[in-house]
Amino acid sequence: MSQKVRVRFAPSPTGPLHIGGVRTALYNYLFAKKHGGDFVLRIEDTDSQRFVPGAEEYIIEALTWLGLKFDEGTHVGGAYAPYRQSDRKEIYRRYVDVLLDKGAAYIAFDTPEELEAKRAAVANFQYDASTRGEMRNSLTLSREEVESLIDAGSQYVVRFRIEANQEVIVNDLIRGEVKYNSSVLDDKVLFKSADNLPTYHLANIVDDHLMEITHVIRGEEWLPSAPLHVLLYKAFGWEATMPQFAHLPLLLKPEGNGKLSKRDGDRLGFPVFPLEWKDPKTGEISSGYRESGYLPEAVINFLALLGWNPGNDQEIMSMDELVQLFSLEKCSKSGAKFDYEKGKWFNHQYIQLRPNAEIANIYYPILEEKGVDVTLDYVETVVGLVKERVSFVKELWDQSFFFFVAPVSYDEKVVKKRWKEDSSAQMTELADVLKDIDDFSAYNQEEIVKAWIESKGYHLGNVMNAFRLAVVGESKGPHMFDITAAIGKDETIARIRRAVQDIK
Repeated sequence: MSQKVRVRFAPSPTGPLHIGGVRTALYNYLFAKKHGGDFVLRIEDTDSQRFVPGAEEYIIEALTWLGLKFDEGTHVGGAYAPYRQSDRKEIYRRYVDVLLDKGAAYIAFDTPEELEAKRAAVANFQYDASTRGEMRNSLTLSREEVESLIDAGSQYVVRFRIEANQEVIVNDLIRGEVKYNSSVLDDKVLFKSADNLPTYHLANIVDDHLMEITHVIRGEEWLPSAPLHVLLYKAFGWEATMPQFAHLPLLLKPEGNGKLSKRDGDRLGFPVFPLEWKDPKTGEISSGYRESGYLPEAVINFLALLGWNPGNDQEIMSMDELVQLFSLEKCSKSGAKFDYEKGKWFNHQYIQLRPNAEIANIYYPILEEKGVDVTLDYVETVVGLVKERVSFVKELWDQSFFFFVAPVSYDEKVVKKRWKEDSSAQMTELADVLKDIDDFSAYNQEEIVKAWIESKGYHLGNVMNAFRLAVVGESKGPHMFDITAAIGKDETIARIRRAVQDIK
């Protein structure tokens, strides 16, 4: 590619960022980095009615947490600033006038009531080449009438003038050549005098051109708008520098039918937003991947494979590996089922890959909340023994509580099954055996205890089951002698003696 690759992620600040939007941002990022290009954040806030306070900050925080670093944007600046569309009003007004001067657009004064009456009178009414002659616009009114209405402060919109029956070709990097007939398109509104702002369609074309965007990588839901955008590039005379398009497949419900929504997450118990979101109007809180205990690299890896395949069997990939392997040609045309269980699997894998010290640092505040006072080194040891059993750090407590607190009760079902008639006597003997061990390492304990069991002719399983019940309170946990080596000789013996007293 001779021209430097420049891509943009251009969300609207209308609420929290959906996980599908995160995937779009990710694919833009991977493509840009693969080709040594720029990754730009542009905030498309031209729809003033739908603006939600805090949404822009949320988007930036979410993508920062996930490691998607922007080269330019509202929060980092850049040579093509401003990057917030509401700060670019004067720019858009100039380009509206360009289209009006060329006759590629016209001014329409139809009121909402007039449009509603027309829709009621004409089945499947569309404001286009076949109907615009019957409406109140600058194509049917005289120049004087138009100027008089504007001077009187009448509200108007500027519509794009699309001629009927033209073939429009959209070359898509994922879907190939897609052909449209212009008759299916209406004369889209490009600008509204009510708020002096452009609509998405005009602003996005003007910004992409002025910011020298080379590739527009966006969701499949924008494919029906692509022919309109191609016609706008042609109308401006920018066809030669028009970016290449790639329309990504939808993220589908876990069952595979229909687009993934927040309701699916609520119904099945998984987040559809990267971070927790509190609705500023209703106060409703929606769960986020970060607060649910997902590691950012797990979310990235999981999302990357929803709609793209590297062409090999590799599943665990770092960001650098994803950049190296990514290509739009390997993106799927069809939607990707959102397999949230696979998301948990990825989180499990990444917990295993993270150093024990890092996981211990995340786990430590949970222990503090529970009133546990231990060293970070000890937590790191425990994490190393149990982390393979969890998919989330918050699950560590259930798998490791017995390293921090002695049992105060014993699982009744386990007692019934594992505590035999001679268990109390055997445990009393075992406490004496352990008392005489100087080197309390797991290996040395195991050698001595197993030799003692053999010399006494005891049943190995019965002794070890009762031993675990006495120390843990139930039949769970890692290797028994790893537990006792961690909690130490005195604690181990104290727990055995207490169990002998308490279990009847």
